[in-house]
Amino acid sequence: MLETVEYETGPEPRWTVIWLHGLGADGHDFVPVMPELIKPEWPELRFVFPHAPMRPVTINNGARMRAWYDIAALDMSNRADSAGVDQSVQQVEALIEREGERGILANRVLLAGFSQGGAIALTTGLRRNEPLAGLIGLSTYLPGGAQAVGNVSKTALGQPVFMAHGNSDPVIAPVHAEQSMQVLRSVGFEVEWHRYPMEHQVSLDEIQDLGQWMSRRFIDA
Repeated sequence: MLETVEYETGPEPRWTVIWLHGLGADGHDFVPVMPELIKPEWPELRFVFPHAPMRPVTINNGARMRAWYDIAALDMSNRADSAGVDQSVQQVEALIEREGERGILANRVLLAGFSQGGAIALTTGLRRNEPLAGLIGLSTYLPGGAQAVGNVSKTALGQPVFMAHGNSDPVIAPVHAEQSMQVLRSVGFEVEWHRYPMEHQVSLDEIQDLGQWMSRRFIDA
């Protein structure tokens, strides 16, 4: 089981947000975002911020760092190490299963991620037969593109998706993120898409828009 940083907004959480960090960061990376994100009218939540495993990353000269998968090349078609992606999806699934054991079923779990973490969040959602409450991909893309949605189940299509990207992102070009969004929409996912005047980062406007999207998930449930 992955090591995690956890934060609960009340003594009896009814929902869980699992949030995956980006390359080289760790589970503490997005904890500071919570005060700007959480709204007083929301139900009690458990935030789970897992640490990715340490692994060598080829594009960083083989240096070991926290990563959800190896990146062997900058070419988007070969960017994500498929074995590493599969391993990380299994580890995230174990976290989702643990939430069920703690009384929060999949339909009350939101899966979020930034950059590499977002790629794993989207991939995990695509492979599920039991839908999550929603998928959140920030400054990210879908590994495998159109091939990744080839066997997506009808139940998986019921997961709403929030995607957001910076107009000047030098790490993942906006065109690749937008192509991923279009692939998801083409097979039937409901995707809310945003672009912001920023680079490979998050912004206050983005967090506010994400908060509004999350509010609708809680109300619809």
